[in-house]
Amino acid sequence: MENFFDEVERRAHAWPAGRRDLHWHALFDLEDVRRALTDPYRDLTHREGLEPVAPEWVHMTVLHSGPEQDATAEEIEKITELVRRRCAAVEPIEITFGRPTVGRVAIECPGRPGAPVRRLWQLAYEATTEVVGNRWPLIPQGFYPHATLAYAGAEAHKADRRAMKIWLSDHGPEAVTLRADRLSLVSQWHDGARIVWDHIEDIPLGSKR
Repeated sequence: MENFFDEVERRAHAWPAGRRDLHWHALFDLEDVRRALTDPYRDLTHREGLEPVAPEWVHMTVLHSGPEQDATAEEIEKITELVRRRCAAVEPIEITFGRPTVGRVAIECPGRPGAPVRRLWQLAYEATTEVVGNRWPLIPQGFYPHATLAYAGAEAHKADRRAMKIWLSDHGPEAVTLRADRLSLVSQWHDGARIVWDHIEDIPLGSKR
């Protein structure tokens, strides 16, 4: 495997270690995450070369917005209010996460359906550009829902993808469905091994009645 964190630090719109970037996430009940996603796959994710994601940090990124330091408090407030108004018309989403796949830089569970979550991705980016213009690029440029269970880290070359795929052929539950009932704005950073954040705001879905 290849180091996930090296990749995000080297890409065209880099995200360096320690820099706080604004992200929009769909977050799930912690006990559901532990029961359905992290506990069943500990033997898969806690291997040499991998950085497992603790249950409290499991998330579904909707939009990687931009560096928090590049936005004023007023801009963040305006973006948040626009997202709040538009999320009121979006009902909570039942997302089914499939069994993990062993990718080039991470182990992730693909989610479906994609269309209603892409609506959140689009409305979050549209709200952002209404306030800051084209200051920040669209990340990701093409959205598909997923939850990452482990990142390839500094010793990614030691991660044995074949062995992990063999393990998956014999272990792990079937697909699981989790409920996304809010969109969360967070101030997020990484240290080259973990991705963590501070909450800024939780926006409920479907609050328009």
